[in-house]
Amino acid sequence: MADQEARKPLKSLNSDTPTHVNFMNNSRQEVTAWWLNFSGLPVSYGDIRPDGSLKMNTFLTHPWVFRTPDGYAKLLADRKEVYFPTLTEYEYRFPVYKDVMITSPVYTLQEYCCMLIRRRVKREDFDKLDIPECLKNDLTKTPDLLKELQILSLSTIQ
Repeated sequence: MADQEARKPLKSLNSDTPTHVNFMNNSRQEVTAWWLNFSGLPVSYGDIRPDGSLKMNTFLTHPWVFRTPDGYAKLLADRKEVYFPTLTEYEYRFPVYKDVMITSPVYTLQEYCCMLIRRRVKREDFDKLDIPECLKNDLTKTPDLLKELQILSLSTIQ
């Protein structure tokens, strides 16, 4: 089963199986919901405030990812970087929306510090910081959702 999930492509596939989810933001920051379309490109479905939720009618083979609006922080949906919906359960012939918790992962100290510095220090002032050059280089690497998705796609194929 885990092997099958690892082989799912990071793009939406045609599906006739609707599913119903309620993305619940349990992080302390605003979150942007991204649906990966049929080409694997992210499509924003808006922001979810802390303790807020977003009800979605989606399909079984449609993956979702979550980031902070500035793109600096990855978030998890049901403890996964990429969320694939599951079959909808029905009660009295009506769909029951599955609650999907969006949470922050445990960041390394270096990841967390880079996110914090990017939010507080202007990019042109990174060189003025009294920190090692390798950290300055990390700071200048702007998070790129498309690159992250390519890396995730490669890791799911292996």
